[in-house]
Amino acid sequence: MSAPAVATAAEGATRIILVHGTGHGGWCWYRVATLLRAAGHRVAAPDLAASGADARRLRDAPTFEDYTRPLLDALRGLPGGERAVLVGHSFGGMSVALAAETFPEKVAAAVFVTAFLPDCANPRSHVIEKLALADWMDSVTDAEHVPASVFLGPEFRRRKLYQLSPPEDYTLSQSLARASSYYVADLRCQPPFSEARYGAARKVYVVCGQDRALVEPYQRAMVAGCPVAEVREIAGADHMAMFSAPAELAGHIADVANTYA
Repeated sequence: MSAPAVATAAEGATRIILVHGTGHGGWCWYRVATLLRAAGHRVAAPDLAASGADARRLRDAPTFEDYTRPLLDALRGLPGGERAVLVGHSFGGMSVALAAETFPEKVAAAVFVTAFLPDCANPRSHVIEKLALADWMDSVTDAEHVPASVFLGPEFRRRKLYQLSPPEDYTLSQSLARASSYYVADLRCQPPFSEARYGAARKVYVVCGQDRALVEPYQRAMVAGCPVAEVREIAGADHMAMFSAPAELAGHIADVANTYA
């Protein structure tokens, strides 16, 4: 479907929390956050642990829950009865899933933007391990420490993630990208997300047609394995949809917030 304009926030608008992916930080949402705020939406884009401007080092966040703690704390701090629309990009989908599992009563909807979408049948690591990414190019990995880390290399980012994004946003990533982790070993040890909690969350998946990392067939395969309320599409977006199609993405997020809140 075509993206709507950035709809004005409904009265008593639900808070929108934008969750970044691996190696990035809340900074990557600046274009989308600006558009949503201009339309009256209440928006937060936290840095997860050891990401963005968060001062911790990766070794200070040894588990996936440690890494996701800033998002969990944001939900825990919502006033009684208030709910948020969570928007996860890429690996941020895993953090959104954990938040919905932990605080289902505080999640109005969970939006997955070309993101990992775990199911309720397999180990939590399944959707990450199943992705067959053949060429990490100049990315650097370290499996000797806890957690195992990855730094997404500049050529990998340029060719696989940012190929349609403005060059100034790719340049911004050159300055701000950090080593992070996919926490596969930790996630592999956890039970599947539950049908009663995460499984019950209203989910929307945003397919990005020009993603060269989480390619469209894999995005749709995840959706086939985990029922969602609706699928939306941005045909011309690369992996970094917040840069390559910010107005379209903001339009979808605003519409979801007004519909599901």
